[in-house]
Amino acid sequence: MGIGGRLKNYVGMVPNPISSKTRQVGSRIRGADVTVSVCPYCAVGCSQLVYAKDGRIIDIEGNYESPINGGTLCPKGAATYGLVYSPNRITKVKYRAPYSDHWEERPLDWAMERIAQLVKQTRDATYQETDEHGTVVNRTLGIGHLGGATLDNEENYLIKKLFAGGLGIVPIENQARI
Repeated sequence: MGIGGRLKNYVGMVPNPISSKTRQVGSRIRGADVTVSVCPYCAVGCSQLVYAKDGRIIDIEGNYESPINGGTLCPKGAATYGLVYSPNRITKVKYRAPYSDHWEERPLDWAMERIAQLVKQTRDATYQETDEHGTVVNRTLGIGHLGGATLDNEENYLIKKLFAGGLGIVPIENQARI
């Protein structure tokens, strides 16, 4: 019998090194919905892929198609998943009422509603339809907006449309230009 025959017989006797359980295991992101996002930390604007199943984030990693970071993330960006699900994450806000001498803990939903009400009140109190010369201006100078450098073009576009066109806010800036 030649070497080929002996090798064939030997290969048939070697047990398979991969168990049936291992064959059935797949990637945990298989079947997940993926959304392209931007890292929430510094002003570099690294692209991230956010994987979700059943409305819950299951993984966040660098986007390999990004010309900015090419799939890599710094240690803070790589730990973004931990930011989302950390047991130490703060989910309440500290609020100090006007003239109060102490802070109170309030739910985040309460704070968001409070901010919306204060924006509405300020806009209503400072809105100008015309200036002192009778020129139509439809604006408020009582509110301003400073955006973050990690906002992408689409987010900045929506902010500009909502704040300038919808609310009449004039001072709108983005720290990427500062």
